[in-house]
Amino acid sequence: MKKQSEENLIKEASKPAEDAMKLHPFYKGKIKISSKVCIRDFNDFAIWYTPGVAEPCKAINKSKDAVFEHTNKGNAVAIVSDGTRVLGLGDIGPEAAMPVMEGKALLFKYLGGVDAYPICLDTKDPEKIIEACKLIKPTFGGINLEDIEKPKCFFVFRNISSTLRAGACSGIYRGSNRSFSRCKV
Repeated sequence: MKKQSEENLIKEASKPAEDAMKLHPFYKGKIKISSKVCIRDFNDFAIWYTPGVAEPCKAINKSKDAVFEHTNKGNAVAIVSDGTRVLGLGDIGPEAAMPVMEGKALLFKYLGGVDAYPICLDTKDPEKIIEACKLIKPTFGGINLEDIEKPKCFFVFRNISSTLRAGACSGIYRGSNRSFSRCKV
């Protein structure tokens, strides 16, 4: 094996960063929402939207657990961050954290088939983060707390995991990141 020069190694190591600066603006992000169902014509909207959608709504109204049968909630995770501890970059804020959270959404989809959505919050207040997570819980089967500085991340995790209806929670400890989810995710 031919030994590479230090200059070539540095050049090779900088290539992903150069590519990222070209491809991120080209694609305007890394994730999108696409339909699971076939739409052949406008008549199909009578099934997937109104008037047909009223029937699943009524079923969920009778039993909240039916939301997992009639919607994507069981396969949806919110990736929640305040941008205070992003990778090795530190406190870069919610907007600058967005590319990382989109990348984590890609990992969820690619490695587990889970639909994950970046939720970058414009607050550093742990009580507001907790409140935001409580407010979005009807939409998501799981909340993944990411890149929140410690010890705030532990406080947020403890409060959210004790108040969300989450049957059996699965906690994953990675450095200062904590994630938890409803088992159905």
